[in-house]
Amino acid sequence: MRPLAILHLAANRWWTGSADPTIRLALGLRARGHRVLLGVIPGDRFETKAREAGLDLVEGLRLSPRALAADTLRLRALIRRHDVDIVHAHHSHDHWLALVARPPRPGRGRPPVVRTFHNVRAVKRDRLAAGLYRRTRAAIAVSRQIEARCRQAGIPADRVFWIPGAADLPRFAAPADPRAVREEFKLGEAPVIVSVARLAPNRGHELLLAGFRLLLRRMPEARLLLVGKGETRARLEQLVAELALTREVVFTGYRDRDLPAVLASADCFALMAAGSDESCRAALEAMAAGRPVVARRVGALPETVVHGETGLLIGDDRPESVAGALAAVLGAPERGRAMGRAGRRRAEEVFSPERSVDTVERIYRSLA
Repeated sequence: MRPLAILHLAANRWWTGSADPTIRLALGLRARGHRVLLGVIPGDRFETKAREAGLDLVEGLRLSPRALAADTLRLRALIRRHDVDIVHAHHSHDHWLALVARPPRPGRGRPPVVRTFHNVRAVKRDRLAAGLYRRTRAAIAVSRQIEARCRQAGIPADRVFWIPGAADLPRFAAPADPRAVREEFKLGEAPVIVSVARLAPNRGHELLLAGFRLLLRRMPEARLLLVGKGETRARLEQLVAELALTREVVFTGYRDRDLPAVLASADCFALMAAGSDESCRAALEAMAAGRPVVARRVGALPETVVHGETGLLIGDDRPESVAGALAAVLGAPERGRAMGRAGRRRAEEVFSPERSVDTVERIYRSLA
């Protein structure tokens, strides 16, 4: 079967949300011989990471409403020049841009548009969106909740595909030495909880801190590492001080290059909210690293974590529930390690990048 020419558009500035999944998908498709072009907002970390990965970036795009006319002309010329077969959008702006920028192709019509919905809020249920979705040939949902929302928005069921997130299995499968991290933060032999999430509103840090404070009544030696950066760090540091947790809670900052070692230092991973990409990649990476996961039933976490097998799911937002789940894992180390091993197996079976690329490639073939 002939290789396809695929154009991905992702109007995302940051190295969060859609950024990593889009790059991994593009690399996986390219490894199979397809020609992959990627359009991103210039000048930010997403672009830097895409260039480091060696992807072919569309030069001159702005991916902003002000540049809609210029971007449309540029993309029309590019689609003609490269004979693009599929245009794959990842955000609402580039979804509309993909639709209007497609030129007609003699004998074949316009290239079909595919959209990945990375969070449930992106699926609109108004008349304008309905018109957009009618002209979209396939919708990819990264969680079952998004899949259901797509159908409620009127997208035909045979055009909606659930494709769960993927973890970088080789990176997190390799044995990582936790000693440097434990020494850096003076953790000793303490039971350690790690949470990786942007320090931003609605990421569940307050709930986790409240639950952790209750946990300390049972396990005063426990420690919590909050991994990430963001605009709420100062407020969270103040909250930690008010809760008298400055000794037990560590703000590690952004840890990308040594994240496997940070996860290796953990006895348990915790995530209380889904981020801008509801596949909840942080939990997938923790499972790939063999860590048991304690998580709320949000985003893709209900279909990611198998309750009682790869971790524990919390069905409410009560600190007592968080503390109980953390205590159940940390208080039974062998059970926690067994959950971590089961999580690793599940990551290999369900959340491998190859499986995601297989499904997307089949969708493309069915359209092209």
